[in-house]
Amino acid sequence: MTDKSPSGTALELRSLVSKSGELELSLAKVAIPEPGEDEVLVKVEATPINPSDLGLLLGPADVATATSSGSGDAVVVTAKVPPQALPFLAARLDQSLPVGNEGAGTVVKAGSSAAAQALKGKLVSMVGGAMYAQYRLIKARDCQPLPAGTTAAEGASWFVNPLTALGMTETMKREGHKALVHTAAASNLGQMLNKICLEDGIGLVNIVRSAAQAKILKDIGAKHIVDSSAPTFKDDLVQALVETGATIAFDAIGGGSLAGQILSAMEIAINKTAKEYSRYGSSVHKQVYIYGSLDTRPVEIVRNFGMAWGVGGWLLTPFLQKIGRADQQRLRERVVNSLKTTFASHYTKTISLQEALQLPTLAAYAKRATGEKYLINPHKG
Repeated sequence: MTDKSPSGTALELRSLVSKSGELELSLAKVAIPEPGEDEVLVKVEATPINPSDLGLLLGPADVATATSSGSGDAVVVTAKVPPQALPFLAARLDQSLPVGNEGAGTVVKAGSSAAAQALKGKLVSMVGGAMYAQYRLIKARDCQPLPAGTTAAEGASWFVNPLTALGMTETMKREGHKALVHTAAASNLGQMLNKICLEDGIGLVNIVRSAAQAKILKDIGAKHIVDSSAPTFKDDLVQALVETGATIAFDAIGGGSLAGQILSAMEIAINKTAKEYSRYGSSVHKQVYIYGSLDTRPVEIVRNFGMAWGVGGWLLTPFLQKIGRADQQRLRERVVNSLKTTFASHYTKTISLQEALQLPTLAAYAKRATGEKYLINPHKG
């Protein structure tokens, strides 16, 4: 093995929302477990803070109200949760929950099964929650051995963003569309999606919110970039839709008017080549899937795009369950084979578990700013 077998206790980041309406973040000391037959114990060396992690870590708490007490391993952060949000959190109230969807690290103990023993001493990526911890006990089947020469940081974000990006193009094909639209498109995920579409010859319309974000995508070869802050946004979007024929969109923004604007622009683009007028609008189905909530306001729809349309939610886990194990494995292998290229992630900063609970750092990653991503190394000093 590559690491001394650990024993005793280790740190794990916990999130609790009380019935009285208060978020509490803390570091719990937990016993380091022994692996069962089909399990391995992994020393977690890198785990990213994804927007999907913030949903559990912070929930609907008002980060502006956050206060801190204690220091080091004993630090505790509290923040107020709006009373109107509590009914939606009923299933988690007064429970101390571990956080972190994915991560990477070294297998330091392994159970007796052949699958577990084959991973002993290896660097692996993992998915399954509770990754903001120094050690993670996990089923061998939920580990992905990383290729030689890969670091934990390179393998830490192998699951959520890469498979979400691949899931978008898979959904597009399965639902009969030929090109797609993506919002908040300069993110790590958005950059991966661009590389996939360039490799696979898929038309992609990237909607960004600033000239600086547009430049990020231009620099990696993106062909269709539309800036929602530009006065020509609506015309530019229609033109990009005419050129690509995109009729499906994946929206990370969620709230506000953008989803409706995309549907309207799709209808205008379709009608530019329509052979005859229909008072019911075009019969081409236009679909927007909301998969994020960067804007927590209600979704605003002005229905001026006919009757062939849909707005719905999209999440990675239900999609993977739908496609089955064989197709999941095909997508996973594509990710692992291109971790340093197509699916490379870029991080703003690597922080410790203790630093993750420092108020300035928490405020920074809670912004969910496009192009900014934090990585936790639970064993950082």
